[in-house]
Amino acid sequence: MNLPRFYCREALSPGAHIELPEPVARHAVRVLRLPPGAPMVLFDGRGGEYPAHIERIERDRVLAELGAWRDVERESPLAITLVQALQAGEKMDFTIQKAVELGVRDIVPVESRRSVMRLAGERAGKRVAHWQGVAAAACEQCGRNQVPLVAPLEKLESWLARPADGVLRLMLAPDAGQSLADLPPAKNIQLLIGAEGGLDAQEVIAAGQVGFQAVRLGPRVLRTETAGLAALAVIQALWGDFIQ
Repeated sequence: MNLPRFYCREALSPGAHIELPEPVARHAVRVLRLPPGAPMVLFDGRGGEYPAHIERIERDRVLAELGAWRDVERESPLAITLVQALQAGEKMDFTIQKAVELGVRDIVPVESRRSVMRLAGERAGKRVAHWQGVAAAACEQCGRNQVPLVAPLEKLESWLARPADGVLRLMLAPDAGQSLADLPPAKNIQLLIGAEGGLDAQEVIAAGQVGFQAVRLGPRVLRTETAGLAALAVIQALWGDFIQ
């Protein structure tokens, strides 16, 4: 049976006695109903993990003792950055959660011309912080010990203006002349996914001018919440760790 896993933002150390962060403590005791002595795994996102157990529970405080650090990683051999245009509703949460499970290294939310959702200022900052929490929770579930970074939100055109060397840059297009299987293997990849309705014509041109290649995923048109995840799965199957 898999032990419950929890992400702790503060740096952990072997043999330490710590108070679990309030959200972790609440989930462990109130949701999972873990008793004193219950085993668990803790990680701080800096690599590796720690076996631990609950020492005692004091009202809303949960104290845990850590064991020896374990050099355990479940990272993909590919460095994949998902550049995802803002999606409406809860689609962004779903996409980020599943992208983390599929092994992405970084997630860049961008505002494109066809993005239904619009965020700015403090609201944008809070949303990015929420998405970072979604990424951490996905790591707890899937076994990863390094939490992907969710970058600050910016407009797609400003992100495209940044140079990138030695990176395979991909965008999806149903009428593209090549598929992912036609490309040589790559280790460092940026995958650009549009919002509902995809990228508009000017964005496709702008992306192509900075090295993004159009690829197709079969004859069907995929929704934004499907397209990126399907492409990530294919990339992992072709060049990553799905075949290991």
